[in-house]
Amino acid sequence: MKKVAFICVHNSCRSQIAEALGKKLAGDVFESYSAGTETKPQINQDAVRLMNQVHGIDMEATQHSKLLSDIPPVDVVITMGCNVQCPFLSCSHREDWGLEDPTGKSDEAFLETIRLIEEKVLDLKARMK
Repeated sequence: MKKVAFICVHNSCRSQIAEALGKKLAGDVFESYSAGTETKPQINQDAVRLMNQVHGIDMEATQHSKLLSDIPPVDVVITMGCNVQCPFLSCSHREDWGLEDPTGKSDEAFLETIRLIEEKVLDLKARMK
């Protein structure tokens, strides 16, 4: 099974949401990982709360902030749109989802980000089948 890495600077919000949704919605097609070039002490608490409300996923129970060196070699790299140059991570396919970080914004901004990531995960799943 192919491995997909969702990459963001701090691995605390968008990439964590993508990893959780990848596991839930596309676990039959690819393995999902997330990582960052830096880490935060915990996953964004607004993301944790809203993912639990919307999808019934407790990200803190199964995920934590990880560095690129903490994940296995992957086949696909998805960057979240961090507006920084990500370090090279070997893969056979790479794309950028261009998502704005909702950190510090309203629940509506988080919910829109979650919706967009869900849509993109399902699209990626369809393309990888």
